[in-house]
Amino acid sequence: VMFMANGAFAEFMNVPAFHAMPVPSMERKFLPLLVSGLTASIALEQVGEAKAGQTVLVTAAAGGTGMFAVQLAKLKGCTVIGTCSSEEKVRFLRSIGCDRPVNYKTEDLNAVLKKEFPRGLDVVYESVGAKMFETAVNRLAPRGRVIVIGYISGYHTDKGIIPDARATNAALCAKLLNKSASVRGFLLFHYADVWRRHSQDLLKLVLDGKLQSFVCPEKFQGLDSVN
Repeated sequence: VMFMANGAFAEFMNVPAFHAMPVPSMERKFLPLLVSGLTASIALEQVGEAKAGQTVLVTAAAGGTGMFAVQLAKLKGCTVIGTCSSEEKVRFLRSIGCDRPVNYKTEDLNAVLKKEFPRGLDVVYESVGAKMFETAVNRLAPRGRVIVIGYISGYHTDKGIIPDARATNAALCAKLLNKSASVRGFLLFHYADVWRRHSQDLLKLVLDGKLQSFVCPEKFQGLDSVN
């Protein structure tokens, strides 16, 4: 089984049955489904309400949860744009079905969205914050939804975790109102009631070869092996 609870590095644990999710085998490829996969699956369905024919932007798309969001949005029949930071990641995103990878270090994301997707974004799966968040809001379609699953740009500061000021100013209210758009937060632990259903859906997709799950090939041998 897989589970999400404190004490995951213990050798033995008693786990409440509610938190235990069965898996067909002890393969490493199932591990990312717990947090990264569930976040993408639940957030896109329950918060983003992504549907076939819509345009979805995934920021940090080559990251742990972003790669699942890209694939799941494609499986829903969406057009998917994904941001990343290198040409190697561009190639990776193309390999998992991303329609338009954008290397933000060599391309202007706002310009790409404005030119190639003039109708706007229906759903944004956002984990970066700061300028990336601002661009996502500016390029929303009418009734568009931004799902905030994190803001990594604010995680490492002298004062700790600090939300970007641009996410709280009065201009944001006007931008959302003018498009009947919304910004919606998502924290996985608030959706425990649907973990089991989504975990089983994800497992089936992986076993059927419709969803790829990637794990670092290096062997993990105790905490001392973590760089």
